[in-house]
Amino acid sequence: MILTSFSNKAIAKDGNDDFKYEVDQFADLQILRYQVPDFNLLSLQEKEMIYYLSQAATEGRDILFDQNNKYNLAIRRTLEAIYANYKGDKSSKDYQEFVVYLKRVWFSNGIHHHYGEEKFLPGFSRSFFEAQVKALPIKKVPTKGKQTVGEFLKMITPVMFDPAVMSKKVNQAAGQDLIQTSANNYYGEGVTQAEVEEFYNKMKKPHDETPVSYGLNSRLVKEDGLLKEKVWKVGGLYSPAIERIVGWLQKADALAQNQLQKAYIEKLISFYKTGDLKTFDDYAVAWVKDSVSRVDFVNGFTETYGDPLGLKASWESTVNFKNIQATKRATIISENAQWFEDNSPVDPRFKKKNVKGVSAKVITVAQLGGDCYPSTPIGINLPNADWIRKEHGSKSVTIENIMEAYDKASEHSGFSQEFVWSKTELDLLHNYGFITDVLHTDLHEVLGHGSGQLLPGVSSDAMKAYGSTIEEARADLFGLYYLGDDKLVELGILPNKDAYKAEYYRFMMNGLMTQLTRIQQGKDIEEAHMRNRQLIARWVYEKGKADNVVEFKQR
Repeated sequence: MILTSFSNKAIAKDGNDDFKYEVDQFADLQILRYQVPDFNLLSLQEKEMIYYLSQAATEGRDILFDQNNKYNLAIRRTLEAIYANYKGDKSSKDYQEFVVYLKRVWFSNGIHHHYGEEKFLPGFSRSFFEAQVKALPIKKVPTKGKQTVGEFLKMITPVMFDPAVMSKKVNQAAGQDLIQTSANNYYGEGVTQAEVEEFYNKMKKPHDETPVSYGLNSRLVKEDGLLKEKVWKVGGLYSPAIERIVGWLQKADALAQNQLQKAYIEKLISFYKTGDLKTFDDYAVAWVKDSVSRVDFVNGFTETYGDPLGLKASWESTVNFKNIQATKRATIISENAQWFEDNSPVDPRFKKKNVKGVSAKVITVAQLGGDCYPSTPIGINLPNADWIRKEHGSKSVTIENIMEAYDKASEHSGFSQEFVWSKTELDLLHNYGFITDVLHTDLHEVLGHGSGQLLPGVSSDAMKAYGSTIEEARADLFGLYYLGDDKLVELGILPNKDAYKAEYYRFMMNGLMTQLTRIQQGKDIEEAHMRNRQLIARWVYEKGKADNVVEFKQR
């Protein structure tokens, strides 16, 4: 089940019991809407600021499409042109399959599955596609330069139809060149994994305690046999989109709620203009300092899951405002962060002696963009730079209106009746499922990602292809460990000592079974969060077999 909102107008009145969450279903996807409660209670200035930030959030869509694969934009624009100009039989199998394929490309921001990473193939014939392209007005075909329509088709059809061409967006298989076997567009033709690692290792400064995130905002290409970074900035790659983003950010800057917010917006604008990674770190530090503004946002090159080496960041955006009531729960957790750090069952060398700047809140998201849309996160913890977390802290958020949409949609799906074993478990999930789910997300983001420290001299990308999965597993384990601790009942954020069992049951069921519906049979799990859940659940199952900790049953 995947979630999305279709426009800035996805705002419903508070308490609307008739709100329809389910919108569409195709392939392995269900499309949902979400509500934006309390939007009407915001000031006019806050609403106007959200509008400008939301416009900025929509401007990076093409950036992400291009980052995911260099042919994505040409394919999407061709499909959209066919859809808008089609004159044939819309009840035909080819056309029906064409519509499904177009929706999948829209949803996955390209031709590769958003979770499985494998390329999904069209259900319509190549001859149907070629005929429709040839029937288009010549100006509607996104050819380049003097390229003919025939040459364009020769270039694009293997990418779409041949399962062996660009078969996986992110390859993490051991023993292979992860750069040359991944179909993303973070690296140019002919660049190898060994060359990438050598290039960025040379940039690193020994004993640098505040290193920048080398390579975060650039494509690494080979020109005349030499490696060169092409930076994503105004005047560089993606300049037209970034210029529009900057324009909307400047409008939002004029409405900043305080000087702290104004400072980080202006740092972000400066980063977009210069591409300087030190300026990006300055922005991140300034952003962490602002824990008082009700309206907040993320906009930029942020997460590195799409790069098998964890260096290059995809573009994303969220626009949100604080859920005042629910934030009280997250605040209790952050105020006790030192206790959780001190009592965690890990080697003392990896514990922070003084936890700094752990800011936590529950938010209502108003707009999503880039890699946060249409498949959305339910929690965020930023910045990612380890030294900033250690010295300045981090912001952790739980996106409760997104989680509420998932929860409400599941009530009518028949999922629980099909997969949950008995009335005992059904009652447990009904009574405590939602609160323990959001609480686990709180713990995952606030304490999990925000906890611990690297040993001196260890780089944050030392785990390379395994780094993202290990980090997500670390955060989930931290949350799961404390979810069953009496401390949460003592703090008044868990209703009783048995409530945690609802999340344990849900996590094990999802990790071992239900999340696998998103993966084609015979394919590997590639996405970091899914790998993490499988890793934990499978470990618990295997290690607990002797004591029957987890039991598989068939009706």
